[in-house]
Amino acid sequence: MSLSDRLRDYGAYGGGLGGRPLREPTGPTWGSEAVVADAVAGLKSKAQEALFARLGVRLFDSTLTEQQLQAYVAQEISELMSSTTVPLSVAERHRLVEEIIDDVVGLGPVERHLADPTVSEVMVNSTDPIYVERDGVIEQTDARFMSVDHLRRVIERIVSQVGRRIDESSPMVAPRLPDGSRVNAVIPPLAVDGPVLTVRKFARDAFTVDDLIALSTMTVPVAEMLSACVEGGLAVLVSGGTGTGKTTLLNVLSSFVPGNERIVTIEDAVELQLRQPHVVRLESRPPNIEGRGEVTIRDLVRNALRMRPDRIIVGEVRGF
Repeated sequence: MSLSDRLRDYGAYGGGLGGRPLREPTGPTWGSEAVVADAVAGLKSKAQEALFARLGVRLFDSTLTEQQLQAYVAQEISELMSSTTVPLSVAERHRLVEEIIDDVVGLGPVERHLADPTVSEVMVNSTDPIYVERDGVIEQTDARFMSVDHLRRVIERIVSQVGRRIDESSPMVAPRLPDGSRVNAVIPPLAVDGPVLTVRKFARDAFTVDDLIALSTMTVPVAEMLSACVEGGLAVLVSGGTGTGKTTLLNVLSSFVPGNERIVTIEDAVELQLRQPHVVRLESRPPNIEGRGEVTIRDLVRNALRMRPDRIIVGEVRGF
């Protein structure tokens, strides 16, 4: 018997985590997919609440490695699951434990979309369905965060990894993930309808000029002209709207820089992927919670002039 069948039968008699009902048998028919999904979501929600109550701040203990934390959480979940009377097979219990670990230790329902190579951006609007971008088109998914608190925990986990914080006094933050993906998070009071999370994924393999030509994004004569401009040392400004391919084009232009030159890159968040051997990468820093310690792109440009650069590549210019 499948998990859906057992949950359907089980739901008709009540029950749940620790013997508590997942849902009263009212409303839609218990055999419907929506109610079965509610039963699974209810089980996950109760397990997560119990887990956070037992572990508390240990979930954000920076002294634990990711592997140690996952093992610790898996052990706690196994103990919690052993007390439930929901009829789960070993394989189904293992899958449910993995999903809860993703929610508690990982990035919850956005985890699988970040692992999907076809997804370039993930957009979370509070507890609404999660949206993703594939091939330049925004699509609605069937995934969503269970609650505002669940989304807040994921946002706090992301920003804590890079030594940042987000709260009512500092409700907007733009860190990046270890793989280079750019994150933007906004919480109330700035975000009126609940926390908003946007993740622009970092391309592991940057497009080359041959790729752009093959995609008809660039012609051969234009590529040759741009290559001559870069090799000749001309200043080049790349501008455009959000998601129009500015960073992609800048990566292509940087590939034309001769390999014997010293290059200094300056960015808000490191995105450029240069293949030359002599590259120095600098990244700006926002102010801390006390409003101190900010290092702007302008500061880094001034400093780069003292580093004997042959080329300075500024990733973003937001003002003059």
